[in-house]
Amino acid sequence: MPLRSNRKALNMKLPWLVIMAGTLFLNSVTADCNVTSQTVTCEESGKNLSNIPTKFFQNVTKLSLKNNNITLKHSDKEILQSFTNLTELYLNENVITVLYNNSFCNLTKLVILDISNNNISTVHKAAFAGLNQLSVLNLSYNMITQLDSDAFTCLKSLTVLNLQYNFLNSFHIKLPFKLIKIILAGNPWTCSCDLLDLQIWLTASNVTMENENSTVCTFPNTKKKFSIKTAAIQPADCKIEKTSLENSITSTSAIKLKSSALLTALAPNNITGNNGTHAELPLLGKSWTFLAGVLGFVLSTTLLIFTALKCPTWYRYLISYSHRRLEQNDSEMFEQEFSADMSSFPTVLDTNNEDPVVIFEKIHAFVPGEDGFIEDKYIDSYVTKES
Repeated sequence: MPLRSNRKALNMKLPWLVIMAGTLFLNSVTADCNVTSQTVTCEESGKNLSNIPTKFFQNVTKLSLKNNNITLKHSDKEILQSFTNLTELYLNENVITVLYNNSFCNLTKLVILDISNNNISTVHKAAFAGLNQLSVLNLSYNMITQLDSDAFTCLKSLTVLNLQYNFLNSFHIKLPFKLIKIILAGNPWTCSCDLLDLQIWLTASNVTMENENSTVCTFPNTKKKFSIKTAAIQPADCKIEKTSLENSITSTSAIKLKSSALLTALAPNNITGNNGTHAELPLLGKSWTFLAGVLGFVLSTTLLIFTALKCPTWYRYLISYSHRRLEQNDSEMFEQEFSADMSSFPTVLDTNNEDPVVIFEKIHAFVPGEDGFIEDKYIDSYVTKES
């Protein structure tokens, strides 16, 4: 009997022991949190939490994890997915640096999300996917330099957006926001064409820009301290600037295309591919034919001008005849040649004493008397004998 009674008492105590152990474990995890059936507040934990606790009631509607060391890593995202009834989530004053895609994908009832006072520098486009009921989003006091409006595409119910005190210098509006209030103060806004679409949206929509007087331009200096909503940005100037930029990009692309086409034209007609087959190169267009014609015309014109300039020099060099004095050796050679020529004349039986004189007079008539040439000795001696 005593043994049975002890077993019975032990069996009765086991459930209580399990409850007590669970309570102690829960209390150890949430020792610095105020836990109720629907609210969990861990704001005074003294930065003891580096992960989102898991031993909370699943019907919690408000979760505040302010002033901790939570980074919102992958394990934290999985834990958050179990809080399907959350309507308010406060992760401000933590050490979050990046908002990855689908960070809050299962929190379909969430209305308020506060991620301010972190080190967020990057927000992925699908970071807020699934937050269909989100109305208030606080991203203030972070390090965001660029923010694409596509990140807010899924936020159909968003009415308040707080982006103050980041590092934004522009914010492109690509879709119609139905915001009631937006806070943009404390950013280094550059009032140029990149801010034109935001300025137009602020003016055309019914949104209220909180702290408008302190939401001013930082650059350029000529527009410094002007409100980003009223700073003078001319749409016509932006169109001209955009057109010139597009033209420069187009001309650069055309130059690259022509260069590649020219290299292709200089290559052989056929090239061998990796499989050993010959692939024909693409044919050139008519513009290249015209360019080749212009180039040939320019080259031929240049050649003709060069030839015209050089022809007189060549003409004088080839056609003109310059005299030179005969040397002593040249005169002896001339005498021998002349004697040989005379021996080749036919012999005349009926000699006439005057014929040779006439012949020599004719030959002598072609030679100038005093032009500097050495006179033939044979002629002089023959004339002397006759005389």
